[in-house]
Amino acid sequence: MVHFKNRYMLMEIFLDGERDLVTGDPRKIISSNSISKAIKDSIQLNFGECGLALSLGSFQVKYLNATTKICIIRASRADQQKVWSAITMIRSIGNCPAMFNLLDLSGSVRACKRAALKCEEAKYKQYILATGDGGTLAIANAKQESLEKINALEG
Repeated sequence: MVHFKNRYMLMEIFLDGERDLVTGDPRKIISSNSISKAIKDSIQLNFGECGLALSLGSFQVKYLNATTKICIIRASRADQQKVWSAITMIRSIGNCPAMFNLLDLSGSVRACKRAALKCEEAKYKQYILATGDGGTLAIANAKQESLEKINALEG
């Protein structure tokens, strides 16, 4: 029996905060569907129909936190570099300028979960420091929800 090999990319999304967004809330722009569509469009633009068809076999946005703008993307081991290079060429999601930063690349979802938990903890510490005492309960609830989502990823 042959085991299908995947790669998991932990990515951070940077949105242009200076632009006046049509929706007003950048979290409405970031969804699993919009990220997936932007990546698929970039693969098709840069690698053609055949490149898109080859990479769609295992491509999936496994996790997304719109508050911290961290996501986990799965791709097959054979197409991981193609997906990664297409991601680096993305300049906008919808009509909002955006950039991606690779935080971690791993061969198992378990290792990616550990890296995502560390990143989420650090981001929420920054949010707590930025807001001071106000809003700590809302941030704590959002943090707990995101940690449960990460732990729920199949291993």
